[in-house]
This record gives sequence, structure tokens and C-alpha cells, in this order.
Amino acid sequence: MSTISGSSSSTSASAAAAAAQAAAAAALQQAGQSLIAGSTGNSTLDVQSLTTALVNAKVAGQAATLTAQAKNDNTQISAIGQLSSALSSLQISLAPLATGAFQSDFTATASGSGLTAHAGSGAVSGSYSIDVTQIAQAQSISSGAFTSTQAAGLGTGTLTIAVGDKSMSLNVTSSNNSLSSIAAAINGSSQNPGITATIVTGSDGSHLVLGSSTTGASSMINVTVSNLANDNGLSSLGVTSAAGTGASGASTITSAGTIAWNQTTAAQDAQFTINGTKATSSSNSVTSVLAGVTMNLGSTSVGTTQTLTVASDATSQISDVQSFVSSYNSLVSAMSSLSSFNSSASAGSQGGPLLGDSMLQTIRSTLGNLLGTSVSGSGVTASLSSIGISMNSDGTLSVDTSTLTSAVQNNPTQVGTLFNSTNGIAKQMNTDIATFTKTGGVIDIRTSALTADLKSVTTQSNSLTAYEALLTSQYSAQFTALNSLMATTNSNSQYLTQLFGGTNSEGALAKNAS
Repeated sequence: MSTISGSSSSTSASAAAAAAQAAAAAALQQAGQSLIAGSTGNSTLDVQSLTTALVNAKVAGQAATLTAQAKNDNTQISAIGQLSSALSSLQISLAPLATGAFQSDFTATASGSGLTAHAGSGAVSGSYSIDVTQIAQAQSISSGAFTSTQAAGLGTGTLTIAVGDKSMSLNVTSSNNSLSSIAAAINGSSQNPGITATIVTGSDGSHLVLGSSTTGASSMINVTVSNLANDNGLSSLGVTSAAGTGASGASTITSAGTIAWNQTTAAQDAQFTINGTKATSSSNSVTSVLAGVTMNLGSTSVGTTQTLTVASDATSQISDVQSFVSSYNSLVSAMSSLSSFNSSASAGSQGGPLLGDSMLQTIRSTLGNLLGTSVSGSGVTASLSSIGISMNSDGTLSVDTSTLTSAVQNNPTQVGTLFNSTNGIAKQMNTDIATFTKTGGVIDIRTSALTADLKSVTTQSNSLTAYEALLTSQYSAQFTALNSLMATTNSNSQYLTQLFGGTNSEGALAKNAS
């Protein structure tokens, strides 16, 4: 039997075995009275009680020990699971502090409307003047009107439809040459280059409207018609787009057939200046101009000059630190509960499942000692206490929000040093936790040992159950036979007594002789 348990769990198992053994002995003594009574002819044997008592006398102690051991294994596995969960939660809260993302928390705020921005990793604090001339647009073009006769059958041929450098080919036959069928075929094609086709029916006839799903001057629409036969307007679906020559760079179009196309929205890039430097973007989500900053241009930003301010996000940084403290305190609380001692509880259940456990003590001391260390770098030395975090007598942490806020806002170098991604407090703690929780780490080794022990206990319990069934069968058969024998003996004794007489009595033969 395994010995993977603390002293309190061993005591509990021993107490359970002793109690079970005592109960079995009492039952055996009571069953013995049945045997004595049966042997004196006063009654028959209580076969079931005798069998149960003898079997229990043999197996009760071991069964109780195995049950207690299984309970202890399951309790410890559950407790280690709680510990692992608390460590994982702490690791999650450490992530921004351990990886350096903490120092990448920035805000980006525009002074006007139509311009929003997000600052992330790589951003640099600063103030920028943004002058938006135009925003990026996706091209939309509409064909001229086709009569109902034409729209019902335009002829046959091949349409090549392109958006920028992507294209699709559509074979138009007599079965799909209506204007609506062509639009449906464009939209349903797996080779669709990023274009939508709709039919607009006006008082003058039906129009095919094509729209690009991508903004920018390079995402222009071109339609080429080839292999034309039985032309009834199919040739007029041809249209060529070209980059504009004006300041806006907006696209222009040229119709290939007699029914002219109209450009309802030109393809164009966004144009703007940053601190006087000209820049363009094919998208209104601009990521390549300011490092670490994404600017989003809206229509109301056109013609405006706004100030974009990028600054450290003190609120997020403070929240990250507070989240770490909260998760660490939850871990301390979990460890305290798992290793607690309650003197008023019943014997064998006074201690927590990990009371006195060396693994828990190692984790507690390793992380606790780390919190008191200092980190040096960038010409400064920093500690948790220097930014307003102190340790309480119970091992938990407290945050002086005023001191923390002041440190984040006024001494970012000190805070950055404390939480640097090389040897910062959070980095070291994350490394220690990873060592504890990795495959082959102390938690994995302990859990594997407990699981193996539980499997062994289950095997032993199954064997004991089989042995108990065998004993029950044997004792039941023996006592049943004995009961029959004793009943026969008692019957014969009573007959002989009636015949020959007994103490203070005469038998039937004696009476007949007289």
C-alpha cells in the first residue's frame, strides 16, 4: 500500500481502520453468542450474522484503510488542482508585466471628429498635427440602361472581371445571358475577385452596378468582353478604369460599347499630412505611418486639421499592477486554506489536505521571497515597495493607489525597470511558476504519484472485494452445514431423552418397565 500522504491523512486512515476493526470485533462477539446458543440446543444458528461477522473480522480493517487512502488521494489531487488553478490565474495576470507589454500601454486621442486612433506596441509618446485632404474610397460603377429585351438575353461570350490584380472569368451562354443571371453568376463565383454586382431598374431600363469591396486607387474595376456572338448588348458590359491624373488621384473610366458606363464613386487613396509630411494610404485604417499607432479616417475628418496625442496609458498600467496583486492574494488565500489547521475539528480532519506539504511550502517561500527583492537597470533600482506595494503579515499584498499612480505617471523609468522583460519581478515569478507547473515539475510529479497510488488502491480494493465474496461463500456453506448437523443432533438428543429419560425425569422405557 502506498504512503503518499501527510501525517494527518495517515492518522485518519489508521483511525478509520481501527474503528472498523473494533466494530467488526463487536459484531463477531455478538455472532458468537448465536453459535453458543445453537450448540446448547436453545436455537438455530444465525448463519448470515456469523458469516458477515467473520468476513468483516478478516477484511474490515484493510477495507477501511483502502477507503481512507482513496479518499486521501482524491482529496490531495483536488487540492493540487486548486493550487494549479490559482498559479495559472497568477500567470495570466503577470503576462503584461512579464513580457514588456506593460510598457506598451498607450492612449491615442484626436482633438476633432472623424479621426480615431489606437496605440499599441512600438508607439512613442508625442503630439502630431494631422491634416486630412481626402479619405480612401472603393470604386462603384453603373452601366447604362438596357431595355427589357436586351436584359433578357445579351448574347454570348466571355467576361473577364478584374479588381486590381485579381480577376475572374465568366462564360456567358444562352442559358445564363440575362443581366440578372450575369449578376448572380458574378456574386456566386468562387473566383470572385472582391466585387459585388446588383441590378438597378429605373424608368429608363435596367443597369448593372459593380462595386469593389476594397478601397484604394489600385483597386479599380475592369471588365473585358471576348468571344462575342449574337451581341444584344453584351459588348456594352466592357469598361476600363484608369488612375486619375488630378491631385486626388481618383480613377476614371472608359466604356467599351455603345451603352456608356457611369462612375458613381471613384477609387482613390486617403491623402493627409502628419506634421506637414505628405502621406497616402489605400485604406482608411492607417498602420504604416506612425509606429505602433493605427489611425482610422472618417468622412468628417476631411478638410480638418487635428492634433493626435499619443501618451502612456497610466490607467491600464495601474490596472495591470492591481490585477497582479489581486491574483497573488488569491493564490496566498488558496495556499492558506489548503494548509490550514483547525484544532476544534474532529481528530483526523483538523488539517487541510496540504498541511505540512513540502511542495506547497516550496512554492510559498519561493514566490514570497521574490517579492522582497530589488531590480536594477537604466541607472535606477526599484522594488515593489518603491511603487506602493507592501506585504502584510498573512503574506498577502496591499497597494497604496496614490503611490502607485505617482510612480506610473512621474517615474516611468523606475516602474519599467521593476517590470522589465529580462529580470523584472514579474518575469522571475512567471519563470518560477512555469518551473513548478511544467511537465516533470513538482506539481506534475506529485499528481502522477497520487494518480498511480489511487490506481493501486483501486486494484487492491477490487482484489479485497473478490476475497470477501469468496469468504462469504465458504463461511455461509460451512455454517449452513453446521446448522443442519446441530439441528439433527439436538433432535436426536431430545428423542433419546424422551426414551431413556434425563436428569430428574423418567423416559418412556422406564415407565413401561414399571
